[in-house]
Amino acid sequence: MEYSDTLEDIPNIGISIASDLRSLGIINSKQLARRDPLQTYFALAAVVGLRHDRCALYTLISAQHYLPSGEAIPWWKFTEQGKKLLAAHPKGNL
Repeated sequence: MEYSDTLEDIPNIGISIASDLRSLGIINSKQLARRDPLQTYFALAAVVGLRHDRCALYTLISAQHYLPSGEAIPWWKFTEQGKKLLAAHPKGNL
């Protein structure tokens, strides 16, 4: 998979979430591909000062799926996977 220099080129990543990712120092798709979606979700809360809606986690999971495979799937298809990740993590119910 060829990585893009622009986060917004990743399906389901819009201007807002791309901006939030840049606040973490994630400026391109190659950097995002190396990040764990759940840890990135929690890191966003620390930087932005509030916890994002769970949909942001589902979006990060969808990006993590897309980057190695090239298969674009709507973020809401990752709802169950995201819920399981949150349920299994100590911070998941905060």
